[in-house]
Amino acid sequence: MIVDDVHSRLNATDVRAVVAPDSLSALRLVVARAQGPLALCGGRHAMGGQQFCAGGTLVDTRRLDRVLAVDETCGTIEVEAGIQWPALVDALAPTPWAIRQKQTGADDLAIGGAVSANVHGRGLALRPFVDDLERLVVVDATGEVRVCSRTENADLFALAVGGYGLVGAVYSATLRLERRRTLERVVELGDVDGLCEAFAARIAGGYNYGDFQFAVDPVSRDFLRRGVFSCYRPVDDAEPPEDRRALSAAQWRTLLQLAHTDKSRAFDLYARHYLATTGQLYLSDRHQLAQYAGGYHDEVGPGSEMISELYVPRERLADFMRAAAEHLRRLDANVVYGTIRLIERDDESFLAWAREPWACVIFNLHVEHTRAGIEFAAYAFRRLIDLALAEGGSFYLTYHRWATRAQLDAAHPRLGEFLERKLEWDPAERFQSEWYRHMKRLYAAEEQAA
Repeated sequence: MIVDDVHSRLNATDVRAVVAPDSLSALRLVVARAQGPLALCGGRHAMGGQQFCAGGTLVDTRRLDRVLAVDETCGTIEVEAGIQWPALVDALAPTPWAIRQKQTGADDLAIGGAVSANVHGRGLALRPFVDDLERLVVVDATGEVRVCSRTENADLFALAVGGYGLVGAVYSATLRLERRRTLERVVELGDVDGLCEAFAARIAGGYNYGDFQFAVDPVSRDFLRRGVFSCYRPVDDAEPPEDRRALSAAQWRTLLQLAHTDKSRAFDLYARHYLATTGQLYLSDRHQLAQYAGGYHDEVGPGSEMISELYVPRERLADFMRAAAEHLRRLDANVVYGTIRLIERDDESFLAWAREPWACVIFNLHVEHTRAGIEFAAYAFRRLIDLALAEGGSFYLTYHRWATRAQLDAAHPRLGEFLERKLEWDPAERFQSEWYRHMKRLYAAEEQAA
């Protein structure tokens, strides 16, 4: 059976079987009785191959979608790993509690995937998702159930969060919540020069969330420089109206099509819309939900987008963006979308990607689905990684498998140790993925060469 990811469609993988356990006991049986490797999968948006394993069994977690417990006194909720964000938000609606952060761009993403990738959202002063987790229930490689937290099986907790499903199958997660609030959106046009100072001013002003969507037309002097700066601040004694100005699914598709064919017009329309929404009110959880505009390549031609996320020290952001603009113009790379956010340092997960309080720069590049097109995209992203490293930065591990061993060593110095620790918990390598196999080959080849 061939499976593939939703967004890039560059990970077609022939799996032996797909199983969909619907309870903890069923998940334990799947693991304990596995004949061959297992790969764990939720919403199928991940793009680096960490959810599929050729010749293995795909464990589809989406039937594990129940709310197990809500503690309104402590402000926590325990959910099964396959539940997706809209169902979680809806389950909390009768309570005063809300999620703290989620990934942007899509909603049909499983909580187990958020744990395994240690995701982040648009929080202006938030750490990655590990900071939102109180406890995990994990089925280890023998089929045993292990409760893990910062005080119980703490080593497994640190490995599982951001461990890409390689040390055990997350059955449930207990999330820390925050009080639901009403937020006001404040929008203006800005420039990357001075952007981090603008972010700092917003944080000092009590804003909770925000990002900067930059222009992507390489012909324009605004390329990777000018952008829409949208932030959200709490307001008291206000209820969001039911009717607000918002882009429909069809309008999002039109914008994405224009981002391929008329990039300046796409930015102008996007900026005009967002500037018109300044002052609108939103609930702090529901404003994080977003439609996923898929299928628009039917109108713009074959191919898809691949994402990469680069991290740089905040004081080096403007220099990085200038170097990236020069690089992407020179290559004539097709930038479809991009945004800048902030992240605080993660000092809890073993394979922490947020090793410093970074500025996060996300690029979506169009990729032609030919050998030459894929090789071109890989080269473009490797060069962007080099530019981030030159500024003392890093990159996200699993959007793709195009980074070199030298780049991995520079940005993720504990990756080799993580692969060793994975074998301590899973010596038979029951949990595998195409990403894991790639990393294993890459590290083995380098060690043999040495």
